[in-house]
Amino acid sequence: MELDDAYANGAHIEGAENFPPRWEAKADAFRKRLAVMGKTRLGLMYGHGTRQALDLFLPDGAAKGLVVFVHGGYWLKFDRSYWSHLAEGALAHGWAVAMPSYDLCPRVGVSDITRQVAQAISVIAHELPGPIRLVGHSAGGHLVARMAEDAVLPADVQARLAHVMPISPVADLRPLMQTSMNRDLKIDMAEAQAESPALHPAPNVPVTVWVGADERPAFVEQARGLGQAWSCATVVEPGKHHFDVIDALADPDSEMIARLLG
Repeated sequence: MELDDAYANGAHIEGAENFPPRWEAKADAFRKRLAVMGKTRLGLMYGHGTRQALDLFLPDGAAKGLVVFVHGGYWLKFDRSYWSHLAEGALAHGWAVAMPSYDLCPRVGVSDITRQVAQAISVIAHELPGPIRLVGHSAGGHLVARMAEDAVLPADVQARLAHVMPISPVADLRPLMQTSMNRDLKIDMAEAQAESPALHPAPNVPVTVWVGADERPAFVEQARGLGQAWSCATVVEPGKHHFDVIDALADPDSEMIARLLG
């Protein structure tokens, strides 16, 4: 299809096939370490489907608030189990971190996933007090950007949003209609417009868009486009591609964590 290569991340990253098993191993080791410390609540159900569950990681002492990380994978793959280690940075600063899974296309549509993520955030938000900060990567960047918009989250939850950070987001879904992925995504023009944050008014929530300078040009354009549409801060991080740009979430001393929690 016309735009397949433009959105093909792995084909342009050396050793791309090694990243998912590396993520999975780091995440598993992190969960086991936190479980021994009594700092996990795993598999909390927020809906009725088997994938409608989240993992919660707890800091030492009372949490300052809640960070929610939403994973990517083009709404087609992965689940929360690959990313647990990315909670390290926020946990070290005293924040609880929740990581939801969600149903995948083509079983559901993108708009259904948006509703599921909103439900996940709402359920865990009602268990933990304090401000809420959202961060998501790729398709997860799209999803957290949608959460920033009016009337996607319940009003009482949205009022607690302190910062939203879409990392390498797909903010305009219309180009994806010209990729072979759309056989499974099944995005039509109505859904593309409804689910594209870059086509919607800027939210009344602080937003920082983040993207790696070495990502596919389409992703840099998507990130810059959202930043321009919403007149929000946009960070283009030198030397980072689509698969390693999220590593900084695991580093308590990273600039990404400082921005997210600042």
